[in-house]
Amino acid sequence: MDTNLLNRITINPDVCHGKPTIRNSRHLVEGILEYLAGGDTTEDILNEFKDLEKDDILACLAFAAKSVHFKDIEFPAA
Repeated sequence: MDTNLLNRITINPDVCHGKPTIRNSRHLVEGILEYLAGGDTTEDILNEFKDLEKDDILACLAFAAKSVHFKDIEFPAA
């Protein structure tokens, strides 16, 4: 995994209550992931948020992929 991408994700207690954001901005990683999950494309997001770059979107995906590697995540039984 490209660590340069992950360097775009910041966690700062003074920004968005310490939630992961893109480049210390107010763009939440979870928000970008929700857009993608809802069917928006990278281009849709970039057109909506002019200050974001393609690598910011890829960084969100890399962060999400890295996050699911934790072994102690529990999901409710279906």
